[in-house]
Amino acid sequence: MAVSDHVDFNQFMEGVKRRNSHQPEFVQAVQEVAEDIFDFIQDKEAYHEAQILRRIAEPDRVVSFRVCWEDDNGNIRVQRGWRVQNNNAIGPYKGGIRFHPSVTESVLKFLAFEQTFKNALTGLPMGGGKGGSNFNPKGKSVREIMRFCQSFMTELYRHIGADVDVPAGDIGVGGREIGYMFGQYKRITNQFTGVLTGKGLEWGGSLIRTEATGYGAVYFLANMLATKGQDLTGKTAVISGSGNVATHAAEKIVQLGGKVLTLSDSGGFIHDPDGIDQEKIDWVKTHKTHRRGRIEDYVNEFKGASFHAGKTPWGVKCDVAMPCATQNELLGEDAKTLVANGCIAVSEGANMPTDLAGVHVFKDARILFAPGKASNAGGVAVSGLEMSQNSERRAWKEEELQQMLKDIMSGIHATCQRYGDQGGGYIDYVKGANIGGFKKVADAMLAFGVV
Repeated sequence: MAVSDHVDFNQFMEGVKRRNSHQPEFVQAVQEVAEDIFDFIQDKEAYHEAQILRRIAEPDRVVSFRVCWEDDNGNIRVQRGWRVQNNNAIGPYKGGIRFHPSVTESVLKFLAFEQTFKNALTGLPMGGGKGGSNFNPKGKSVREIMRFCQSFMTELYRHIGADVDVPAGDIGVGGREIGYMFGQYKRITNQFTGVLTGKGLEWGGSLIRTEATGYGAVYFLANMLATKGQDLTGKTAVISGSGNVATHAAEKIVQLGGKVLTLSDSGGFIHDPDGIDQEKIDWVKTHKTHRRGRIEDYVNEFKGASFHAGKTPWGVKCDVAMPCATQNELLGEDAKTLVANGCIAVSEGANMPTDLAGVHVFKDARILFAPGKASNAGGVAVSGLEMSQNSERRAWKEEELQQMLKDIMSGIHATCQRYGDQGGGYIDYVKGANIGGFKKVADAMLAFGVV
């Protein structure tokens, strides 16, 4: 077969599965994008000749390393660490570091692949990467976490840099962990550069970074509703998760006049028919972040709420839904339930929280559905703005950053509209996001030749 001959979708996916056997999350992510991209590139010979899609579906490199650390009892512990540098066609690799027992090479490859398109959609010069370890911070002392972070950075530091690869936080990695890793990077390299984002305000961080992912996902949701002449006033919302993204999404929905009914964690979900207002959101933030408590404790604090152990909140009737916990948490049957219960819009706050069956349900029902690579790009957008502030040795005011975040989310929405408009008033946001992100990266790759 000549290089310029077209491979059909099934042939392409067979190749992806063969090369990435036992990596289901990565294969799922590639398939979700490829389903939309194949039609778009059908008549674009340059993409076929340069094998662009095949190249994007192969990371630039996957770095794997051993992380040794000592627990408080003097025992030597060994974890695995990774950094997946997927694509740097439009800028330095950019993407979070995740510490969680579920972390595998497959999960990180899927996240880095998604990150490539998400970063492209922001309009900022950032490539896609992701990293992490199967280390579980839960139940560890502060000193154990510090020692692990230092050991992790001792291995990672040689692969990153302000103009090479700029990691951030993710699940299990917040401001504390970023601080420990940045301190170790500075110690080893004797350099104070913008090599990590999500830093503390005192040492190069950016205002509104903490709020950005949750706020951005709600701004995108509001943009979608506006296409139907609606807003969030009086709308009921079901949200999963109770961490940074979920609580700030809830906060912004309340600010825009909506009523939040649920939050969740790995133990189950709470349903508060009276609504989770700002006072209750503040309690959840403190309880989860500082006390490291469980969401089930909410029912002991606020009357009228109920806790549903081992369940997800998608059976609760609502107008809008925001999955903000983790990948594949909203399944096909859950999507059918949401649609049947009258849900009109879904905005993903997590990375690929809806499985392929669920995505197809939402598409077939033609409801407003925003994929994470578009709707949760607010976090990495402000990370990109933090990089700019670090480069300029300056800090922007909160009002400036809030406006820039709104503008970036509106820009992403406009891109999705442009490439996802199916006529008849229906916008396929998944297709729009996939094509919009792909085109920017692909055109840059074409400009560089075969590298």
